[in-house]
Amino acid sequence: MAAVNDYLRDFNFVSVLLRLILALVSGALTGYGRARKKQNAGLRTYMLVSIGAALTILISMYEYEMLTSNWSFAAEVAEMKFDGTRIAAHVINGIGFLAAGNIIAIPHQRVAGLTTAIGLFASACLGIAAGAGFYECVIISIVFIVIAMEVLQPIETAYKRKIRNITIYVEFESAEDISIITEAIKAQNAQIFELELERSEREGDNDPAAIISLKMAKNNASHSALLSSVAELSCVSSIQEIE
Repeated sequence: MAAVNDYLRDFNFVSVLLRLILALVSGALTGYGRARKKQNAGLRTYMLVSIGAALTILISMYEYEMLTSNWSFAAEVAEMKFDGTRIAAHVINGIGFLAAGNIIAIPHQRVAGLTTAIGLFASACLGIAAGAGFYECVIISIVFIVIAMEVLQPIETAYKRKIRNITIYVEFESAEDISIITEAIKAQNAQIFELELERSEREGDNDPAAIISLKMAKNNASHSALLSSVAELSCVSSIQEIE
C-alpha cells in the first residue's frame, strides 16, 4: 500500500492522469448544484476552472523535472531559479477577476452571485490541490464544499423564514397609501426600523414603492402572514420579501 501511495505521489503518467481526473470530478461535484439552479457559472465552468488550476501545478512540476534533468545544463548556464508555486499564485489572483464577474448588483441595494464566486475560488483551490497530488485534502474538501453549498441550503432557507428581522419591498398606487401600509404592518405587532421610498422597478411604471425594514413580534413571526396582510390591501400592487 505504501508503495502504491508513493507511486501515485511521484510525477508519472498514471499520477498525472489521476490528478486530472480528480480535478475534473471535484469541479463537476462543486458545479453541479449551480448548474441545476441555472446560475451563470455552471457545471462546465467549474470543471474547466478546476482542471486549469490542476494544470498549473502539473506544468510547474514538469518544469522542475526538466530543469533537474534534460534542461539542467541550460538552467545552470542561465542561473535560473525555480519557484513551483509562482504559477499557482497567479491562478489565485486571476480567479478573483472571474469570481468578481459573477457578482452583480440587483435591485433594492442587493448583490447576487456571492456563492457562485466563492465556489469558483474553491474549485480553483481544489484543482491546485489535485494537481499537487494532495489527494486526502481534495476528497475531504469536496465533501465539506458540497455540504456547504447543497446540503445546508434548505436549512439556511428554513432558518431565514424564522428570523424576526425582515425587509420587504412594496409597490403601491399613491404616496399617501404609505400610512395605510405601515398601519397594516403595525397591526401585526411588527416594529418598523427603516422606510425608504423609491420608484417602481417596472419599466414605464411611475407608481411609488418602498423598502421597509422591520422586526416581527415573538408571538407572530410568520413571514407569509405579514406579507399576506399587506398584499390584501387594495392600494398594494406588488409585495415581496428581500433576502
